[in-house]
Amino acid sequence: MTETIESAAQDDDRRPPLEARRRPRVHRAWIVAAVTFVTIIGGAAFNSLPGLLIDPLHTEFGWSRGEIGLAVSIDMALYGLTAPFAAALMDRFGIRRVVAAALTMVAAGALASVWMTASWQLMIYWGLLVGLGTGSMAMAFAATVTNRWFVARRGLVTGILTAAGASGQLVFLPLCAWIVDEHGWRPASVTVALAALVVVPFVCLLMRDHPADVGLAPYGGAYVAKPAPARGAARRTVKVLFKAARTGPFWLLAGTFAICGASTNGLIRTHFVPSAHDHGMPITAAASLLAVIGIFDVIGTIFSGWLTDRFDARRLLAVYYALRGISLLFLPMLMGPDVGPPMVFFIVFYGLDWVATVPPTLALCREQYGEDSAIVFGWVLASHQVGAAVVAFLGGVARDVFGSYDVVWYASGALCAVAALMSLVIRRVRASSAAVPSG
Repeated sequence: MTETIESAAQDDDRRPPLEARRRPRVHRAWIVAAVTFVTIIGGAAFNSLPGLLIDPLHTEFGWSRGEIGLAVSIDMALYGLTAPFAAALMDRFGIRRVVAAALTMVAAGALASVWMTASWQLMIYWGLLVGLGTGSMAMAFAATVTNRWFVARRGLVTGILTAAGASGQLVFLPLCAWIVDEHGWRPASVTVALAALVVVPFVCLLMRDHPADVGLAPYGGAYVAKPAPARGAARRTVKVLFKAARTGPFWLLAGTFAICGASTNGLIRTHFVPSAHDHGMPITAAASLLAVIGIFDVIGTIFSGWLTDRFDARRLLAVYYALRGISLLFLPMLMGPDVGPPMVFFIVFYGLDWVATVPPTLALCREQYGEDSAIVFGWVLASHQVGAAVVAFLGGVARDVFGSYDVVWYASGALCAVAALMSLVIRRVRASSAAVPSG
């Protein structure tokens, strides 16, 4: 009888708390995903500004486009380099604390820029503060939430959260373009600062770090006890990098994602509006086209997540990069003062392809690197932003030197062809094994 009682007690110890055995009508994972979506939108508001402010800052302060592009490139580089450390910090201090601090930092940088008078201040406020803040809410944030809260539907949720950045662009680009055109760039900067601050209460009240915090199992999975806080976040982040860097797939993923960043954030998001303006297109019209990219980006990214759950991620990447490169080669011929059907077709096509690369790239990181995949993806994202930073800077320099952006469009198209080939040579591993075990 005693043995029976002890056995029953041991069984109880292995069971999840009572709350974990209840099945709410709407799983808490979807609420956390919704808060993450809104948070990324709030953080993405600032990313709508750089392309709109190049000409106003050049006109008001006389700064060269290369100088302004350098500030944008610092922001993009820090955005990427912060991401892997942010993923580790979330393991150590929790998602809520890290994200709330990041949103506050973005707001501080955007507000401080209102009073800047020198280009070095632009580098500090736009580059340093906003770069560190947005980097802490980068796609590694979405990867951490997805890995903790979901077992089923991971590809779909990754697509939805990735689309949040595009949704922010959809909301804020037309608004900020109108504000810049009617009231100047300073009110636009204040607007995005307030957008970041508004999200903070949602994070504090509704975000939870782990399903075990509310006694639940991840969506589609079994209950897992919350792990102890991971100490030595920075050391672990660097250690994971060194492990991953000894594998070939890491460099292929980093290389393809660097080209992805160069051909999206660095090129289109930063230089499309001033390039279209060079051809006589009003700034508000060009900004509206970028917003349309945001609409189709949401559709394309969610659909890409659905495809990633069903098809070989390597082949999906190859198709995405090849089609993107072809479209960029045609873009210089489409530029003009009016928005014709060919330009609309380009915008729709590019929008569908914009960050469709994220779900298959994250899936390959998860397949290759297991439970370290969020941090590895953070480093892969760092390469994305370094690629974006290089083109954001060189694009401005090319415009200063050649008086045109054409050479940048052609070079980026050729790079996309290289990325397509790189995607096809990434080796596959069994889903049950990881090339880099957690250590």
